[in-house]
Amino acid sequence: MNSLRQCFAPLTALAVVVASLVQPLNAQPAQTLVEIDQPLAEHFARLANDSRVQAALDDIEAREPETIREQLRMTEIPAPPFLEQERAEYFVEQLRFRGLEDAYIDSEGNAIGIRRGTGNGPTILIAAHLDTVFPEGTDVSVELRGGRYYAPGIGDDTRGLAALLSVLEALQSSGIETEGDIIFAGNVGEEGRGDLRGVKALFRDFPEIDGFVSIDGVRLRRITLAGTGSRRFEFQFSGPGGHSFGAFGLASAIHAMGRAIAKIAEFETPALPKTTFTVGTVAGGTSVNSIAADAVFAIDMRSNDPQELALLEERAKAAALEAVAEENARWNNGEISVAFKLIGDRPVGRTPADSPIVQAAALAFDTVGIELEELSTSSTDSNVPMSLGIPAITIAGGGDGGDAHSPDEWFAPDESWVGPQTAFLLLLALAGVDELIPAFMPDLDGSSAQSD
Repeated sequence: MNSLRQCFAPLTALAVVVASLVQPLNAQPAQTLVEIDQPLAEHFARLANDSRVQAALDDIEAREPETIREQLRMTEIPAPPFLEQERAEYFVEQLRFRGLEDAYIDSEGNAIGIRRGTGNGPTILIAAHLDTVFPEGTDVSVELRGGRYYAPGIGDDTRGLAALLSVLEALQSSGIETEGDIIFAGNVGEEGRGDLRGVKALFRDFPEIDGFVSIDGVRLRRITLAGTGSRRFEFQFSGPGGHSFGAFGLASAIHAMGRAIAKIAEFETPALPKTTFTVGTVAGGTSVNSIAADAVFAIDMRSNDPQELALLEERAKAAALEAVAEENARWNNGEISVAFKLIGDRPVGRTPADSPIVQAAALAFDTVGIELEELSTSSTDSNVPMSLGIPAITIAGGGDGGDAHSPDEWFAPDESWVGPQTAFLLLLALAGVDELIPAFMPDLDGSSAQSD
């Protein structure tokens, strides 16, 4: 942890910079990508002008150096795929330290804490993912170079976890009571073969959730309101196998696999809705002088449209079956078969741009002075609730950064406090504030912010 202690020293200077860079709210012109309903705009203005909210926003900014220290601490706790337990245990302790005394780790490994409201509003889930893409044994020490902090996973998604804790701390210290319950979660399984298992478990165990906010990554410039779906398979080819000379004439699992890959490589897919595929890994065989008894490739198929995704999957499986038939017909003893093992299923989904959750996020961007540049489509934890028809968006945690998913991933604390400020305002708007504004999100009874 020596590298981490060395990184803390510049944060003292950052505290001074933070105090000197306070900008007025609405420093940027109002965004034009999201049309705002007048009643929601009025409610949000009342929220943003509340003295408790103003004080909490100032507090988030003033505490940003400690938020970054927390980010660096968590970065140096390894969280490789399916091995997130150590970081989950640390995170749940931080939830408890900030007042969610009943916080716990669920059966899937998610760290969960609930801040109860008055009982008259919706249930909102806000989450950031615990896992990184980096395998066990990766050096996750933080290094400071040229004003940037370098470490695998420091932005994706350790920044989201730190922003989440900052929001919770601001809520607790403000004394603001929300109408709805807010569930805070550090979830597992967002990356790679994690297959969104953490968020899938959250929505299985909390069917009452009415809205979802994911904090993921850095550079707060966009609202992700649509989810690219993906289907990932292992195509597993098998046969008898044998000696390359003595058993010549047997069909080969690797040859069948090669035929299938060649067919799939010739696919043409639509640019709109964007639909893609790739064979990412291959394996198989015993030795150079063996007819392969087994072979496998992993294929990733993605689309922004569920019908196109289903069609692509059907075509890929048909190509593999054709390849097997051709390989078997080529030889006297063709006994090759293929099986399809699903290894990833991220559903397609979308939150309408006129949804209250999107409007609230856009208003929060305006309030903290961030230009909203894009309403984007991506593959995030929000795919799951979107596919269930539950309003969901993903926003970034603030600051600057780059080279995500690489060992040279970096983070710079450039006005990074606006990330948790935005999430704080968004949460209050969605959950509603007792005796100030009603919840933007419909509650379980179907009421909404328009019914004041």
